[in-house]
Amino acid sequence: MAEGLFIIRAVLGALLFAHGCQKLFGWWGGHGLEGTGGFFHQLGHRPGRQMAGLAGMSEAGGGALLFLGLLTPFGAAAIIGTMLVASISVHKDNGVWASNGGYELPMFYAVVAAGLAFTGPGSFSVDNGLGLNLSGWGWGLLALILGGIGAAIQLSRRTKVLAADSAEAYPSEQAPTTVATDEAMPDRAGT
Repeated sequence: MAEGLFIIRAVLGALLFAHGCQKLFGWWGGHGLEGTGGFFHQLGHRPGRQMAGLAGMSEAGGGALLFLGLLTPFGAAAIIGTMLVASISVHKDNGVWASNGGYELPMFYAVVAAGLAFTGPGSFSVDNGLGLNLSGWGWGLLALILGGIGAAIQLSRRTKVLAADSAEAYPSEQAPTTVATDEAMPDRAGT
């Protein structure tokens, strides 16, 4: 069992660390903060550059913590929150499957991270080496709650930005200052 947890943790952690570094530094074919920030701005995550930095730090930091098996529930919470936001703001409209740009992959990352928060990192981990027992229902629920709160805050901010953008792009028509009455309307019956 320890070997299996190590493999899951190491692969998930390494992939998410790299994904975060794509956003932060442009490594491994990424677009760095400028390019990713522009994309985030278009999605309604404002200010785009700072939100790209926050997402990149959450992915890289959470991925590193999972890879090491260090403070595993907190690394999992960072991944859960970031992947929930990605699932909803980037992939939701494309359905489930990744082949169509859907939320399959970020959802899977969030679920695996949550599973690790409940089971713990296993014996091949820094947590175990330090004698930290950060596993079980309490730690798993804490990771879910923290990730959910973080995602809810960011998605709420995004919803407000998108509503403001929509109101600016499509301002409501001015109501007429005078209202036509039946007396002012010409009689069309005889024409």
